[in-house]
Amino acid sequence: MTSEPCYKLLPNGLSIYLLEIHTAPIISHWVWYRVGSRYETAGLTGISHWVEHMQFKGTPRFPASHLDKAISRTGGVWNAFTYLDWTTFYETLPASQIDLALDLERDRMTDSLFDPAEVEAERSVILAELEGNQNEPRFRLGEAVQKTAFDHHPYRNEVIGSREDLKRIQRSHLFAHYQRYYQPSNAVIAVAGDFDTGKMLDRLTNCYAGVSSGPMKAGEVPLEPLLTAERRVEVTGPGSTTFLQLAYRAPAASNPDFFPLAILDSLLCGPTSLNMFGGGGTTNKTSRLYKALVETELAVGVRGGIQATIDPFLYEISVTLRQERTPDQVLAVVNAQVARLQEEPVPEAEIARAAKQARAMFVYGSENITNQAFWLGYAEMFARYGWFVDYVKNLAQVTPADVQRVARNYLQTQQRVVGIYLPERSP
Repeated sequence: MTSEPCYKLLPNGLSIYLLEIHTAPIISHWVWYRVGSRYETAGLTGISHWVEHMQFKGTPRFPASHLDKAISRTGGVWNAFTYLDWTTFYETLPASQIDLALDLERDRMTDSLFDPAEVEAERSVILAELEGNQNEPRFRLGEAVQKTAFDHHPYRNEVIGSREDLKRIQRSHLFAHYQRYYQPSNAVIAVAGDFDTGKMLDRLTNCYAGVSSGPMKAGEVPLEPLLTAERRVEVTGPGSTTFLQLAYRAPAASNPDFFPLAILDSLLCGPTSLNMFGGGGTTNKTSRLYKALVETELAVGVRGGIQATIDPFLYEISVTLRQERTPDQVLAVVNAQVARLQEEPVPEAEIARAAKQARAMFVYGSENITNQAFWLGYAEMFARYGWFVDYVKNLAQVTPADVQRVARNYLQTQQRVVGIYLPERSP
């Protein structure tokens, strides 16, 4: 049995969403903060991700050595993630053990230690993580394309940050970032599972009522004009595979055009999930680019994706080339398929199939208790919870004319970045 979500705003600005789901004796508890790489300034890239790491290094009440053992003993799981617009922490536990998660996150909001020795140890961990990422062709290419797609907006930076900034950042920077953004008025708590709403609301109110919030003045994020000419970037590196990545400026999640573009993505490349915890999936073998590239043996694989973000970000198409094929051969086929979308109305049956696949992917990403708790808070990071509630309805309303319109408006050659990864080692 699943009830309707309950929402409450505490006097200190903390937003609380609760959703009773009595299918299993499990509760998933999330705390979301409106801070990610979008909120970082020059010289401090990667600081949000680093602060997230420091949240696992203990509080006076919960020493670092105690945290993982305490969660594991209950049979629960926990983790955290930092992205462009947000940072989130979650625990999914047996319902009888949920007080551990509530107390832990309350402490982490106000009392994380940021021990200087732990700061330096984590610097080495994150630098090693960055080095590992940069040995991956897809990361290396994606980083170059993202930086080329934006001149000023912080979306140009990878969430992990630059090597130079990671070497420069000090404990004082980290702690100031933590104090500014980790406060009730900048947070959303989302809880789904086997509990009584009234009792859970009382418990959370008691936990956080005494936590004060300072003024949350959002930093100015520079507006980014559209590209007026195609940009190209080539990257070389290890491996024997060539990759092609196209990036078009995409609408923000709150823009009504987001939904036709999601259908276009399903039609062109196959459906993708907005939920990183989604189970299952659907094939992309019916997509136009799969048929035009993979079935003709120009490529090994193709995928697309649009992200739900506060500001306009990117719609990306990524292709893994067969070894004997060239980027220009593949690009010509992609261009032809995009032009087809712009010039020819898409048959209703094809729109219906693409919409069905996109809806199925959305459902796969909403099917369990952890996913339900995820969506309660996630949609609040770039829009409102109603965005999630209306998602399927908005997809169903997309028409062939809508798809053709967004193809013409957003997939213009002069408004894209073409990225090519060339392996240093020949096949």
